[in-house]
Amino acid sequence: MLVGTASVEALAASAPTISAWREQAVELRGVTCLQVTAEMRRAAREAVLPPALHPTIPAAISIQAWRVRDGDLGAFDFVCCRVSCRSGVRARGFTTGACASTERASSGLAGIFGFPTRTATIDFRQGYDGADLRVEVKGKTILALGATSPEPMGPDDVQYTSTLNLAHTPNGLRLVQVEAHHLASKIDRLTAHLDSFDGEAFGDARLRPYHVVSASIASEDISLPGVRFVCRPDELAFTGTEPVSRA
Repeated sequence: MLVGTASVEALAASAPTISAWREQAVELRGVTCLQVTAEMRRAAREAVLPPALHPTIPAAISIQAWRVRDGDLGAFDFVCCRVSCRSGVRARGFTTGACASTERASSGLAGIFGFPTRTATIDFRQGYDGADLRVEVKGKTILALGATSPEPMGPDDVQYTSTLNLAHTPNGLRLVQVEAHHLASKIDRLTAHLDSFDGEAFGDARLRPYHVVSASIASEDISLPGVRFVCRPDELAFTGTEPVSRA
């Protein structure tokens, strides 16, 4: 059985801190959500995941971008890179890196849900014929991609897997389970191309996506309920999962 081989101590060094668990959901309204999934080189398959998680075959990366027009964290753009994995038998995405366009969103997503978020310049454009995404940090492009040829899909035709973020929490160092509820009114399938991706900037230089498998763009609202469960990063989900400790 394959499991992650990343050092928990090394991952913990850059993990954000959740000082208290929020019970109320975070509501994001008027969201454009772009998701691009690509196969990645096998060198990173187990190496970037903590021992609690199982890598998928083939190894894959999911890049998700949100343009949020209104909500509890204000208006902002957000991009995260997640490595495809399983926690127990459930499909998940382990976040290796994330960026937000405002400090309010960056600190909120880190402090509430454990996203390893930093502030960046995000240029996310959608047109009638597709979308373009570019992320820059201190003037350096760390991600550039484009997607064209939209084809309509049903609102329920795309499934978004739950996210796992490593964070220091009131329970200790834990994998935080984020269950985003995507309430889509319109979804299109796209044909995407990845022009630039800086693996090191998104958590590990061994992250090397090379073949885009699928892409979609949705008009939706997103509800992020309060975290309910966490998992020990060095123990499999069957025994390492626990409810959050609320004061």
